[in-house]
Amino acid sequence: MPTTAGTGSEVGRASVLTNSRTHVKKIIFHPKILPSVVICDPELTIGMPAMITVGTGMDALAHCLEAYCSPHYHPFSQGIALEGMRLVNENLPRVVADGSDIEARAHMMSAAAMGAIAFQKGLGAIHALSHPIGSVYNTHHGLTNAVVMPAVLRFNRPAIEDRLAAAARYLAIGDSFDDFLDHVLRLRADLGVPDKLAELGAGRDRIKELAAMAAEDPSCGGNPLPLDAQNLARLFEECI
Repeated sequence: MPTTAGTGSEVGRASVLTNSRTHVKKIIFHPKILPSVVICDPELTIGMPAMITVGTGMDALAHCLEAYCSPHYHPFSQGIALEGMRLVNENLPRVVADGSDIEARAHMMSAAAMGAIAFQKGLGAIHALSHPIGSVYNTHHGLTNAVVMPAVLRFNRPAIEDRLAAAARYLAIGDSFDDFLDHVLRLRADLGVPDKLAELGAGRDRIKELAAMAAEDPSCGGNPLPLDAQNLARLFEECI
C-alpha cells in the first residue's frame, strides 16, 4: 500500500539497499520481491508535503522518460512510459498546487506504477548519476533525478532527438526535442526544483569517486549512449 506516488516499487521486482558504511547503493532483483497484492489508494498520498510531492512526482517522470528513451526493444513499456509522462505532465502541477486534489492524486499514483512497469525496459544516466549522489550526500532520490534530468537529455540528444520530438507532440507541448527540453526546464522551475546539485549539498571534490560509482550502476546499461567514468564525470561537473 504505497503512501507516495513516485517509485512505483509496489509493482516492481527490485529493491535498493544502501550500505551506510560505504555509501553505496545496490539493487537486488528477484521475482519474489514482487508483491502478490497491491492496493493503490490516492487518499493515502494526500498528506504528502509539497516538496515530497514534487520529488516523488519527478521520480515517476524520470522513470517514464528514461524507459521511453532506452534503446532496448519493449513496445509495451514504450506505450506505458509515454502515457505515464502525459499523466505526470498534466497532474503533478495540480497536486503541488492543491494537495487535496484527489483526482490528480489518483492520476499521479497511476503514473508512478506505470513508470515502474515501464522501466523494465531500462533506465539510464539520470539514475546512474542520482544513485551515487543520494548515497554520498543523502539527497532525495526523485529531486536529484529532477536536477540532473536536463543535462542527461542534452548528453543523449544525438540518440533521442526524434523520439522526444514525438513525445512532445503526444504531450501537446511542441514538436521538437528543444520544445521537450524547454518544457522540462519550465516544469522544474515552476515546481521549485533546484537548478544544480550544489544546492542539494553536492561538491566537486568527489566527482572522480562519484563517476566511478555511477559507471558501476546497472542503470548505465539502458542509456541511449554508452557511459563510462569519463563522460559521467563531465555530467557530474555540469550538474554540480
